[in-house]
Amino acid sequence: MITRAFGRTGWSVSAIGLGTWNIGNQWGKIDDVTAWATVRQAFDCGVNLFDVAESYGDPNGLSEERLGTALAGIRHRVFVVSKIGHWGERTGQGVPKTTVDMIRLCAHASLHRLRTDWLDVELCHEGNIADPSVYLEAFEVLKREGRIRAYGISTDSLDVLKRFNIDGTCSVVQVNYSMLNRAPEPEFLPYCQQHGIAVMVRGPLAQGLLSGHYTRDSVFTDSVRAPWNVGGRQRAQYEADVAKVEALKDRFAPGAPMVTAALRYVISHPSDPVAIPGAKSPAQAAMNAEAGEQLFTAVELEAIQAVL
Repeated sequence: MITRAFGRTGWSVSAIGLGTWNIGNQWGKIDDVTAWATVRQAFDCGVNLFDVAESYGDPNGLSEERLGTALAGIRHRVFVVSKIGHWGERTGQGVPKTTVDMIRLCAHASLHRLRTDWLDVELCHEGNIADPSVYLEAFEVLKREGRIRAYGISTDSLDVLKRFNIDGTCSVVQVNYSMLNRAPEPEFLPYCQQHGIAVMVRGPLAQGLLSGHYTRDSVFTDSVRAPWNVGGRQRAQYEADVAKVEALKDRFAPGAPMVTAALRYVISHPSDPVAIPGAKSPAQAAMNAEAGEQLFTAVELEAIQAVL
């Protein structure tokens, strides 16, 4: 597994991390043992960065609970990133993040579910926030308390990122980036390079589309991808993305070869991102980790971009 500097934190992290949204039953139910085994398989394959959020899971917080259990005995050997901002929204009982103490309360609750005394990174999960000052103040308090080591934001907006980094305060950003979504390449990722902001890439497999296994006729039963079905609000974008994936199949076979290519594409960007694909089984975790063994050359990247 390739390791790399994580922005200006001074940490050395694996180029492939593990996103744990998928182990919380929102992508289809899995049992505790499978969830724990998925996390440990990733670790055994060289992954040392794990991403989660307070809201991940059905019920809310299940991903944090499962991750915390799975990391027993190895917590000191890994980096854990969590996010605050969407607790309870799916059930109509969202927690308002309007005061420093409310954000502190959410962070302390995450620590409890994760069975840890500290988080390596806490991120604001409100990607379109207009005024991030309450998060910035709360995160500074949490740093002084020794509860978090670094902080940042999950957003696809460069303007939002700049507001969060107005005083050089943002150490880490999480952004949606993949072969199907190259929007961050012209400005977002170069800004991160310029300011020493560590980049975590969510959606590097486009929620599974870049496995090459799905077509226009696929039907999705999980709650996350249901809007891709006929009549769904994201159907048009889904059909456009499927067409791009079909073009990629001339270069990469569906399954492991395409997954490897998709992950390797994002970690090969000069901003040195860490990709955080999800997995629902140990086999998927191992397949994802394998992509971190090498990078694409500039020539290989150009050839892929020509297809896209």
